[in-house]
Amino acid sequence: MSKRNTKQRRHLILTLLQDKGEVSVDELSKSFETSEVTIRKDLSALEKNGLLLRRYGGAISLPKEVIAEELTQKVSNRKLYIAKEASALIKDHHRIVIDSGSTTTAVIPHLNEKQGLVVMTNSLNVANALRELENEPTLLMTGGTWDPHSESFQGQVAESVLCSYDFDQLFIGCDGIDMNRGTTTFNELFGLSKVMANVSREVIVMAESDKLGRKIPNLELSWEIIDVLITDSGLSDEQMRVIESHDVQVIRAQN
Repeated sequence: MSKRNTKQRRHLILTLLQDKGEVSVDELSKSFETSEVTIRKDLSALEKNGLLLRRYGGAISLPKEVIAEELTQKVSNRKLYIAKEASALIKDHHRIVIDSGSTTTAVIPHLNEKQGLVVMTNSLNVANALRELENEPTLLMTGGTWDPHSESFQGQVAESVLCSYDFDQLFIGCDGIDMNRGTTTFNELFGLSKVMANVSREVIVMAESDKLGRKIPNLELSWEIIDVLITDSGLSDEQMRVIESHDVQVIRAQN
């Protein structure tokens, strides 16, 4: 069988599972004419999405009712549209930072289309998602102290590691957006966000429009150091003009 792209191959793996109930890494590797490493990544990704169960040397199918539950949309469509717009800003061979968060993590599937990326992150979720890509980028981790609130590494060690590098772009989310000040957060450990911004030539905030106007005390990144805000069509024209007055490019993702 000729080689197929990742999405097609994973769909066919699920079709085989539905017919047979069980498949092995060896047989899938031969059928799709690809490496066992690639097949294992496929099975890991499908298991993570609740579509099969891994077994030694292969995988088994799940009952249909379980599959139906797991296919329930876990990431809002608005985040998916924002992620697609963000991915369009990433060029081959870019060195980028991806901060923790569900909106930033949504950009990762699009990275399969990019070549030669170097990606730094402080998030285990982001790191694991990157490792499942067939076109896997070079992965860098900050290390540091684990913060359960943000589910990411923070602290002086992480900041020190980041300061050893320079990056083309930072992709970062937020808890809130203050029209006059910038992005805000509930987390008091936001020093790393500032370091991420300082070592990146372009700072790109990814945030749904309902983050606007939230009363959150901690200023994370001021407008002066933000280059681009990617949000959704819920942002009004007036709100867009106010943010653009801070010399920030605003992209409204359309659904």
